[in-house]
Amino acid sequence: MADPKGFLTTPREEWPRRPVEERVRDWNEVYVPGALLPIVSAQADRCMDCGVPFCHQACPLGNLIPEWNELVSREDWRAAAERLHATNNFPEFTGRLCPAPCEAGCVLAINQPAVTIKNVECAIADRAWEEGFAPPAPPERLSGRTVAVIGSGPTGLAAAQQLTRAGHTVAVYERDDRVGGLMRYGIPAFKMEKRHLERRVEQMRAEGTRFRTSTTVGRDVGAVELRARYDAVVIATGATAWRELAVPGRELAGIHQAMEYLPLANRVCEGDLESSPLSAAGRHVVIVGGGDTGADCLGTAVREGAASVTQLDIYGRPGDERDEDAEPWPTYPKLYRLSAAHEEAGVLRMAPVVGAGADTGADARLFAASTVRFAGDGGGRVCALHLVGVDAGRRPVPGTERVLPVDLVLLALGFSGPERGDGLLAQLGVELSPRGTVARDAGFGTNVPGVFAAGDAARGQSLIVWAIAEGRAVAAAVDRHLTGSASRLPAPIGPYDRPMTV
Repeated sequence: MADPKGFLTTPREEWPRRPVEERVRDWNEVYVPGALLPIVSAQADRCMDCGVPFCHQACPLGNLIPEWNELVSREDWRAAAERLHATNNFPEFTGRLCPAPCEAGCVLAINQPAVTIKNVECAIADRAWEEGFAPPAPPERLSGRTVAVIGSGPTGLAAAQQLTRAGHTVAVYERDDRVGGLMRYGIPAFKMEKRHLERRVEQMRAEGTRFRTSTTVGRDVGAVELRARYDAVVIATGATAWRELAVPGRELAGIHQAMEYLPLANRVCEGDLESSPLSAAGRHVVIVGGGDTGADCLGTAVREGAASVTQLDIYGRPGDERDEDAEPWPTYPKLYRLSAAHEEAGVLRMAPVVGAGADTGADARLFAASTVRFAGDGGGRVCALHLVGVDAGRRPVPGTERVLPVDLVLLALGFSGPERGDGLLAQLGVELSPRGTVARDAGFGTNVPGVFAAGDAARGQSLIVWAIAEGRAVAAAVDRHLTGSASRLPAPIGPYDRPMTV
């Protein structure tokens, strides 16, 4: 235990964000560079080293949080990096992108603000790279076995790195021109700069993992041919089939899916485009969907210079504190959270007068709102969104109808499962679950021998920590299949494990 009284004497202090007026003028990460290290050791001191650390259970990776908290409090960064990487291939990703269910499970969070676990994790990961504590770890010998991993999101990358380090020859197939999946083109740079991704990919190349970009399996390469070429195949394509909004007027021009909009903005940051053809500059934007993807659209629209932005959430405004009856500790509670993007929209007063501002403190969100229909101008382009307030059962509330002026509508309604248009699943002949995800057995195997499925393609839309945990677990299953014996690779979760709920 670092400081026995740390949680009593030290208040919670988070990584400070840059001023809104400064950060919205660029695409760099929102946090003040270098401001985390001076505070992180004292924050790690707040860890109680409790007898039963529920943060372990709350995190599907099983991160050894009390151990690396103590090491950070003593500023033993090398040892902290070793303990962190023992359970997490990509802590620099999770330290920036994960919503931190570990903090919800922190024992201190029963009656005090939780330890800033996510910030400590990010500090360790960044320090590890700065000090050279994360060198490539190529295998001592090769097994002679080959594996194809389809998809280069966090699941595919984690599986590939684990299998490569175990001595298997691994090739990762990615349909986009760059590696990373949604981390590359779905996550804005202000949440995670792509240099973190590039650095990890270069490490994997140095270890021996091969990458085949701009290659759609099922179209550019036949899935059956690929299966015949490799000893095992891992489907890690993610759940990228987006949900639609079936309301009148959906066919109007100016209504786009979030994953049509965000990749273009990311390509501008990559230097591929001078400007996005879907840019929000000068437009009145409405985002339908209250989740993280919607918030990513919000922050992107603010940086592109939108005239106004409103984000619609069909759910009511969450409370500021945990409802102990509905969501008792240590489950992850649904709370009112102010992301960096919402803070920016509030400070800059991006919400129109008739939109979210009057109801939400001007953070651009309108809660308990359901889209009824879109209206167009004479040229077939969307110009208005008609909505109605709803109760807890999503039933319309009379007298709450309103109209929002809009030039650009972004649909951020989540994803239903893997896409099927490329022919991958049909060509392989894998069975699907009733939910439309890839069906698998207790060993992550599909109905096709030698073909495994992991991540959102099989689990359904989930968090990055679950994606990495799936990648590590499927790697252990594939290793067992290839060697015919127990694997030395860790398997933090099973295919049927789920987050803690009531």
